Amino acid sequence: MTSSPGALFALGLFAALWFFAGLWAVGRGIAMQRRSAFVAAQTERLASLVDASPYLPVVVRADWRIEAGERLGRWLGLEGGVRNFDELAGADCGLDRAGLDTLRQAILGAQRGARPFTLSLRPQASGRTIVVHGAPAPQAVGGPGCVLLWLSDATEGQQALADMRRERDEALGAFEALSGLIEAAPFPMWFRDTELRLALVNDAYVRAVEAASADAVIDGGIELCEPVAGIGAIEAAEAARAAGSAQMRTIPVTIEGERRMMRVVDVPLAPQDGPPIGVAGYAIDVQELESERGAHRRFADTQRELLDRLSAAVAQFGPDQGLLFANQPFRRLFEVEAEEVAEGKPFARLLDAWRDRGRTPEVRDYPQWREARVGWFALPYASEEEWLLRDGTHLRVVAQPTPDGGLLLIAEDRTEQVQLAGARDTLLRVRTATFDNLFEAVAVFAPDGRLHLWNQRFRRLWVVDEGALAAHPRVDALMAGLADRLARPDQASLMQEVIRAATLERTQRGGQIRFADGRHFDFAAIPLPDGNALLIMLDITDSRKIEVALRERNEALEAADKVKTAFLSRMSYELRTPLTSIGGFGEMLRAGYAGKLSEPQSQYVEAIMDSVGVLSRQIDNVLDLAQGEAGTLAIERVAVDVRTLLAEALDDARSFAEAEGIELVGDLAETIGTIGGDASRLARLVAGLVDNAIRYTAPARRHGGRVLLHAWGDAKGVEIIVSDNGPGMPDAVAAVTEGQQTATTSGGIGLALARQLVAAHGGSMEVVSERGQGTMVRILLPRAE
Repeated sequence: MTSSPGALFALGLFAALWFFAGLWAVGRGIAMQRRSAFVAAQTERLASLVDASPYLPVVVRADWRIEAGERLGRWLGLEGGVRNFDELAGADCGLDRAGLDTLRQAILGAQRGARPFTLSLRPQASGRTIVVHGAPAPQAVGGPGCVLLWLSDATEGQQALADMRRERDEALGAFEALSGLIEAAPFPMWFRDTELRLALVNDAYVRAVEAASADAVIDGGIELCEPVAGIGAIEAAEAARAAGSAQMRTIPVTIEGERRMMRVVDVPLAPQDGPPIGVAGYAIDVQELESERGAHRRFADTQRELLDRLSAAVAQFGPDQGLLFANQPFRRLFEVEAEEVAEGKPFARLLDAWRDRGRTPEVRDYPQWREARVGWFALPYASEEEWLLRDGTHLRVVAQPTPDGGLLLIAEDRTEQVQLAGARDTLLRVRTATFDNLFEAVAVFAPDGRLHLWNQRFRRLWVVDEGALAAHPRVDALMAGLADRLARPDQASLMQEVIRAATLERTQRGGQIRFADGRHFDFAAIPLPDGNALLIMLDITDSRKIEVALRERNEALEAADKVKTAFLSRMSYELRTPLTSIGGFGEMLRAGYAGKLSEPQSQYVEAIMDSVGVLSRQIDNVLDLAQGEAGTLAIERVAVDVRTLLAEALDDARSFAEAEGIELVGDLAETIGTIGGDASRLARLVAGLVDNAIRYTAPARRHGGRVLLHAWGDAKGVEIIVSDNGPGMPDAVAAVTEGQQTATTSGGIGLALARQLVAAHGGSMEVVSERGQGTMVRILLPRAE
């Protein structure tokens, strides 16, 4: 087949065009391949940047499908990727239902109204805080209804923000507390600005300068401290700022109108590595402190003066172990010179000096001993030890560390006490020997009832082994074992009770016991000052025999006395019969039955009648005395006007007193009243006492004799006193007091009868007589009905 040239040309042109088109397609493919590789690299780079970004992009499409990376699942605590919006919430992970609904509403708002939003979400299973920024997605990202979410992990930021808020709140609270504290401070405080002008003062500052308010202080620039030595408050603040540290000074300041010592402190305030922002200051009242310091100095001086007067040696060392003070006994005992105290010589060097002077004990290893004594300063407790010096001196040394790190050293010379202790031991041995050789049986019981001490006579008396007593048995066990030695074994409980009373009740008791062999003992338990009880047993066998003999003799004497009393009573009655006849015939003669009597005869009759009266009274006295001794004296109880009775006794005795030249004085109170008693015997009692007083006073004092009858009464009774200034009769008073009621003297029988009559009326009588001074009889009679 033959082709035309035109066809061949067309075919060649088509082939050329096809070739060139193939070359262009190959070149275009190569270019597109390169472009695709570049875009893929850019896409991978952008994906890496997105992954490295703190923000996570999430696309929510209109059908609620989600396009997001795997980081979204990790942030929400979900397993695997998230492809649907509802997968953002889980049972115990992801968002909770409330958070999911909130996010859904925000996305709907962005879809419908194109409103951007920002939310903060907290997943359930994660401690993260996720901030969501949402807005409609660009058209290049998605179609209509797509929303682009940018998620950021704000956990650390929120924590930091919370920390910063907490720190801010704490700082504000601290600032408010500090401001309140400064405002409530009881001492003045202030703050100066950078120009050193007052910018802030507290209430105490306002009160101190007596200003109306803090604003008035600041506006007026009222300073608390006056210039002292040319330095004012501003100059002191400038010095503190220049020094860069707090400056303190103690100056007098007027506080509320009163001059007081204040410690003023200026403190420059500046942030770290920053310029100063001002100067703060405060003033503390140290008036009491300064006063106390002065008082402390005076107390220390007084204490040192007191220590100088003590017999014990006392030295004080400071925290540097230097000697601060040593009293006079310490200086004498350790031979300390005044220069050593003045220079504060260290304790270790003092020990060396004392060793050279022989004032330390001899020890084998002195360096070790010295180091241990220097260690006293570091001990938390006191140390006490005995030092025996070379010259025989015994010292008791006490080292007491002081709170400031010093040491108080006290040395007591006990040489004399040691010597006395030796003498005491000797005395104890002597006492023991004396104790064992006493005639009495002696034992000492402790407060718990145990036998403490005993002598050999006690052991031999009870026939007890030394070993049994050495076991110190209790008193109950001891007496139970010794009861068979007694004639009456039950008396052992009596001794036990006496010992118990002495040890526990601290009362002294005693008694008597009889042994089975016939011996008699007096015993007594005596409380001792140390709480023990001393039991003493005395053999009274011989005394008991003598007592029996004396008792028999006394019974014989009592029988003889009864015979005598009966004889006196009978004789009194026998004598009264002829005396009555004599008195009767005398009355008849005086009445003139035998005719008119001459003057001498009348005098004889009067003498007879006086003698009859005296003898009658004597017989009554003897009869009453005999009845009193026999206990048969009968007293008639009637109302007796004592004042009238005493007045009649004075009247009856006045003529006798005048005849004897004796002044008879009566002092009878109006309050004497009446008592219940025997009027006749009381009248005879008083008459006998007054008669005796006149009779015994007259011979000694012919001129200046005086007898006083004094009486007064109260609700309880009547007191009668008969006194004279005669020669006294102490022998007769002593005889009546001792019971020797003999009829050898009228004074004796009068006092004896008077005592019996007073006793019969329930009263008491006291007789006081001194030779050459007179006699006083004091009678107390009760107001018995």
